[in-house]
Amino acid sequence: MSSLNTLTLADAREALRSGDTTSAALTRACLDAVEAASALNAVVHPTPDLAMQQAEAADARLKAGDAPSLCGIPLGIKDLFCTRGVASQAASGILEGFRPEYESTVTTQLFEAGAVMVGKLNMDEFAMGSSNETSVYGNVVNPWRRGNDDTALTPGGSSGGSAAAVAADLCLGATGTDTGGSIRQPAAFVGITGLKPTYGRCSRWGIIAFASSLDQAGPMAKTVRDCAILLQAMAGHDPNDSTSADLAVPDFEAMLTGDIRGKTIGIPKEYRMDGMPDEIEALWTEGRTMLEDAGAKIVDISLPHTKYALPAYYVIAPAEASSNLARYDGVRYGHRAKLGQGDGITEMYEKTRAEGFGAEVKRRVMIGTYVLSAGFYDAYYNRARKVRTLIKKDFEDVFAQGVDAILTPATPSAAFPLGQEFDDPVQMYLNDVFTVTVNLAGLPGIAVPAGLDRQGLPLGLQLIGKPWEEGELLNIAQTIEDRAGFVAKPAKWW
Repeated sequence: MSSLNTLTLADAREALRSGDTTSAALTRACLDAVEAASALNAVVHPTPDLAMQQAEAADARLKAGDAPSLCGIPLGIKDLFCTRGVASQAASGILEGFRPEYESTVTTQLFEAGAVMVGKLNMDEFAMGSSNETSVYGNVVNPWRRGNDDTALTPGGSSGGSAAAVAADLCLGATGTDTGGSIRQPAAFVGITGLKPTYGRCSRWGIIAFASSLDQAGPMAKTVRDCAILLQAMAGHDPNDSTSADLAVPDFEAMLTGDIRGKTIGIPKEYRMDGMPDEIEALWTEGRTMLEDAGAKIVDISLPHTKYALPAYYVIAPAEASSNLARYDGVRYGHRAKLGQGDGITEMYEKTRAEGFGAEVKRRVMIGTYVLSAGFYDAYYNRARKVRTLIKKDFEDVFAQGVDAILTPATPSAAFPLGQEFDDPVQMYLNDVFTVTVNLAGLPGIAVPAGLDRQGLPLGLQLIGKPWEEGELLNIAQTIEDRAGFVAKPAKWW
């Protein structure tokens, strides 16, 4: 069987169970692809020895007939997930040399399900960014190019390494995290599927925190079915995480019936932005038609507080980040600055943070500290929390009216050149315009590739679902995937 690394996760599972291939062969194909793809800068801590050990153990389980869902499947793990004995830096200089003595709950569950880790994946520093340009490891490069143009494009952020690795067939799936769109926006930019589950569906224990009330782990994979299989293993209650929901995990894959007759899909008028590219508008209309043709009822809806989502998000997220990142002080782990004669504890904190944190992280920590300060707490932070409640209520009202899911664009554009928007933080933050509401409301959202723009770059559609209804959301996404028939792959240049 040639090009094993290009298989979907579901097809690889079948090939492993039928004995057509082995996990060792599949893993070797992915490791070879990782080695040949250094130009993408997606895999920053390859783990070939560990991967082959896990693959051999998986083959033994397969042979014994004891094969859980992901047995023998090679995955990439975002550098935000703590992995025992393997560098876990959150793409930051301040965590240089940090090798945890523990395993995150999500990766523990994946490994128990038989998954193989080919390496840790690049990302924006502490998940702060929309273009994967804030990483201490350097930029990730999108495997896609515009026509014959060799300009390096962003894979999106913060899960840019996960997106690029899956799109370039370096692994069969990857973990991502989504605080304001960090799974869905990169998935759309590289033509793969990315799911942000309901807040609390996957444990956050052992995931390096950015904004604790917004962060959520989720799967990134080549198809909707692959995301369903991955979510099954990643989800579940964890007593170590007080925000983890004590709910049974349904069989997400079994819910992919492809039948959405009688479902009601809402189209929010507030997502029609000034200056939206024609191609995004046309794709959105096409998505509406696809769902209508599949038997869904389409209704226009209003989410009136959407316009306040970005400002509220960029108050709440930095506020939580400034609290979470206070633990990086050079005392217990990670980087510690060299001190001069007469320097005390305060100088050590200051120098360590000045050297260890990148510019975007410093910017957000300062914003967060400002909005939490005594004179501005009510004016900014408390007001943003009130707006968040109103945004959540907008969604609750729409779902109470019988809407099953909401269809929107995933991003305001296709992938843009690296460096293009990096100097203008506000322009960069606008990349999250369609995605942040979902995090503020704690809802599940999925990005599905649905077409190409006129320069040959992927474009995605987003579906937003009811809380805890990932199964229904995946089924509606499956309908878009089936009808869009997106099978395009980037032409290999790396």
